[in-house]
Amino acid sequence: MVQLLPAQEAAKIYHTNYVRNARAIGVLWAVFTICFSIIMVEIFIQPYWIGDSLNTPQAGYFGLFSYCIGNALTSELICKGSALDFESIPSGAFKTAMFFIGVSMFLVVGSMLCFSLFFFCNSATVYKVCAWMQLASAAGIMIGCLIYPDGWDSPEVKRMCGDKTDKYTLGACTVRWAYILAIIAIMDALILSFLAFTLGNRQDSLLPEDFKIQNKEDESG
Repeated sequence: MVQLLPAQEAAKIYHTNYVRNARAIGVLWAVFTICFSIIMVEIFIQPYWIGDSLNTPQAGYFGLFSYCIGNALTSELICKGSALDFESIPSGAFKTAMFFIGVSMFLVVGSMLCFSLFFFCNSATVYKVCAWMQLASAAGIMIGCLIYPDGWDSPEVKRMCGDKTDKYTLGACTVRWAYILAIIAIMDALILSFLAFTLGNRQDSLLPEDFKIQNKEDESG
């Protein structure tokens, strides 16, 4: 049996630690991706993108597709809107924003489902596929967040927020937590995609050169 030289032994120890650290970071990336998928589902379905304040004519709140506005006589909230019924969505801009946020949500959930590919495909390839999906998701969220305020001039929003409401001007209403979370999600998706690209590139060069040479010598011997 060929005795390992000290330099080769050090290379082997380095390789072991390198792989261990890469796997630990990969596990963290996977956990954060799962959490991010849950957040994206909440952003998509929750109707709390904008809402009333103390100065609004009516109580209520709006999401991407569903919304609730208070009845002027009874103060009871009347809710409308469905993701499956485009005609019930009060603005074309809301429909477009819903489309981009929905696509982003499916991309993030899809990147999570791609974890199963680690059992069948090269790890570097899986990481890079997920990275591109998360990067595309970040672009979709950004487009959705930018388009959404274009629908604030719809009659339903003006009924809740007042006559001073217009495109990109919210009047007496306020931005709610789902919209803020969507803006934060852009940065989250970018960070996850960058981390996935980094992990994918590291998978391509996990073995130090000295250790590769040693393995080739062992195989040839």
